[in-house]
Amino acid sequence: MHPRDQTIFALSSGRPPSAIAIVRVSGPQAGSALTALGGKIPPARATTRMLLRDANGQPLDDSVVLWFPGPASATGEDVAEFHVHGGRAVLASIFAALAALENMRTAEPGEFTRRAFENGKLDLTEAEGLDDLIHADTDRQRRQALRQLKGLLGDRARDWRARIIEASALIEAGIDFSDEGDVPAELIAPALAKIKMLLGEIQEVLAAQGQSERLRDGIVVAIAGPPNVGKSTLMNQLARREVAIVSPHAGTTRDVIEVQLDLDGYPVTVIDTAGIRETDDPVEQEGVRRARARAAEADLVLWLADGDDGKIDHDGTAPVWRVRNKIDLDSPDRPMAEFAGGAGFAISARSGNGLPELMAALVGFAHDYFGASEGGLISRTRQRQLLQQTAASLHRSIDVVGSGEELAAEELRIAARSLGRLLGRVNVEEILDVIFREFCVGK
Repeated sequence: MHPRDQTIFALSSGRPPSAIAIVRVSGPQAGSALTALGGKIPPARATTRMLLRDANGQPLDDSVVLWFPGPASATGEDVAEFHVHGGRAVLASIFAALAALENMRTAEPGEFTRRAFENGKLDLTEAEGLDDLIHADTDRQRRQALRQLKGLLGDRARDWRARIIEASALIEAGIDFSDEGDVPAELIAPALAKIKMLLGEIQEVLAAQGQSERLRDGIVVAIAGPPNVGKSTLMNQLARREVAIVSPHAGTTRDVIEVQLDLDGYPVTVIDTAGIRETDDPVEQEGVRRARARAAEADLVLWLADGDDGKIDHDGTAPVWRVRNKIDLDSPDRPMAEFAGGAGFAISARSGNGLPELMAALVGFAHDYFGASEGGLISRTRQRQLLQQTAASLHRSIDVVGSGEELAAEELRIAARSLGRLLGRVNVEEILDVIFREFCVGK
């Protein structure tokens, strides 16, 4: 039997031990699994309490089961769910009982969602939204993923594709009736109007996105500067826990340390780098090299110094904020503006003085960086590239229609194919494995 025709099962809840665990089964033998373990198939879509037993009649667990006959299920196949106690021994015994059944096997990562996609329950943009929702760390990521899961981009793409096909039909009808006077002109004019309107809508979506797809991964903020200026202390303050070693000795940080933060719903990765200086120590030299490389790739650099004349030694293109640290060691009567030198920030990473202003500025930077992502439709580079290809084909169809309706019709077919790839309905087999293997097992 082909693997796609086999019945699959997996743990679809959190890692054991837990109070309750959900074991999901999908495929033609899902009903047989219920009968084998519970003795019967319960009423559809109704919770039923069952004592589960193995093939020898030995009790496994007192559980609640659910039965979803296909195609009215999450995967489009017959689906059974066993809600059991989440102990490791309980789950191991249930997995062993299921694995002993004919044509039953454990699911691969993302296989439940892939079957839902293949059975028309989800398009590819919705599947990507589901994956993003599972991995969302911040509230803004959650909201963006939920919009994708609701099919906002997929619905627009289906509408665009249908309208492209309508325009293509008009042009091809003009080709078919090209020997009947002015019929082609009467057909091509409304087709061009449709194409221009479509092109404007897609270009508007592309222009409005800014860097919305970066919301999935967040922005990177590098803390850089010379040794022993308090970079690790600032890192610990931002993380609100000790993630970096703090020492009065220069050169303590040798490698790049990363921590993920949620700043007002924006995902931010803060990296603490080795102190940048000239050194003969080969290990510290490597740390300095990595520090320079990561700072050059960051979206924002916080250049930390503990004096007024801290020279910025940074070669990247990202904006650099000067942050003067250790102001608690200076005169307490000195004004904050004077500490900052009229530009940048003045803080005490040890006492926390000045940190609220720095954090507020970071939130503002993230807000400006992500722009209109809150209402954006695009969440992945793949989606943007396919929409760009669609827009390019539509633009070419307008340009070449005067040279021949056949050329315009071919460009419209290419545009429709790009939207089909966006939805996962045309020539996407080569990317499905890449997308679905990112899912966790059981989803």
